[in-house]
Amino acid sequence: MGAVTDDEVIRKRLLIDGDGAGDDRRINVLLKSFTKWCNSPGTPEEGFTQYQRMLGILAQCESSMGKTLMVYDMNLREMENYEKIYTNIEQNITSAHDKIAECKKEIQRAKRIRKNRQEYDALAKVIQQHPDRHETLKQLEALDKELMQLSHIKENVDAKLELRKKQFHVLLSTIQELQQTLENDEKSDNDDSQESPFLSVLFCKFSFGSTVFSKQHFKPSILHYVVL
Repeated sequence: MGAVTDDEVIRKRLLIDGDGAGDDRRINVLLKSFTKWCNSPGTPEEGFTQYQRMLGILAQCESSMGKTLMVYDMNLREMENYEKIYTNIEQNITSAHDKIAECKKEIQRAKRIRKNRQEYDALAKVIQQHPDRHETLKQLEALDKELMQLSHIKENVDAKLELRKKQFHVLLSTIQELQQTLENDEKSDNDDSQESPFLSVLFCKFSFGSTVFSKQHFKPSILHYVVL
């Protein structure tokens, strides 16, 4: 046979004894005693004793019933109290869930604020590595002035360069004309091997930019180049 559980034992005891206090047994004894007392041909003393015994059993039954009613009332009050406690617990649980949800929102908000602050700090560090707007504007103004000065210098240099080109061109033209004149003079004198007295003392020096060209004691035959 399997082991008998506590629930089965309690169930059988309740079926046998009613509420577990032996009231059914007392009532059965009271009924049997009452029947016996009614049908007993005994003496009055025995009948009175039996009567007192039945009153005692009846008092026990009434006392047990009173205790049962008190326990019942107590159970009702306990049930009401438990209902209140249950309601309070449910309210506390709901409130706790609401607080947890609010705390989660606060945590998310705090994380977002912390992330934004970190991004702001990183951006501020990057900004601090560069000059401010006022300094940048000053540097731009200085660069503009420098560019204007360089532009003027370039214009002056270009003008001087153009002038030197024109002067050099005039000089070359003059030299060519002089050379042609000397050659004509030499041909007329039929003296190709003799140096021209004029050329022996001629010193030609001209400049183009940073390049310097110089000719001294040159023959007319070697003055056929043009430097551009």
